[in-house]
Amino acid sequence: MSIHLISVNDEKEIVDAIKEAENNTSGEIRVHIEKECKEDVFSRAKDVFEYLKMHETELKNGVLFYVSTSNRQFYILGDKGIDEVVEANFWESTKEIVIAHFKKEQFKQGLVEGILKAGEQLKKFFPYQKDDINELSDEISRG
Repeated sequence: MSIHLISVNDEKEIVDAIKEAENNTSGEIRVHIEKECKEDVFSRAKDVFEYLKMHETELKNGVLFYVSTSNRQFYILGDKGIDEVVEANFWESTKEIVIAHFKKEQFKQGLVEGILKAGEQLKKFFPYQKDDINELSDEISRG
């Protein structure tokens, strides 16, 4: 699996899913893809979360989908605002949806479905307000 597992068209669909998910919530969703994770996947996802300034959202409701392609590692990291309100198994159940698609090499579909599921949870606890602003870029970041 290479870092280019997502085509330009796939990337557009993933960004569209982020925009769709964020239309209903004040939450922020980012996707970060890099070739190699040289440390524990949780530690790396946490570093990327901070690098992307996801911890600076007003309501602490950012969600990062981290993908390391050559290591075949994936992690979903939510900020403390969302972690405090979602069900205990939420991140695990979302991760299972994404990984089931990844195992079939359906990378775009896995990310899209995971993003939309995260958006539904964010909508429940952090509904969109008329004065909401998009605090973080919707574009996929790459390492």
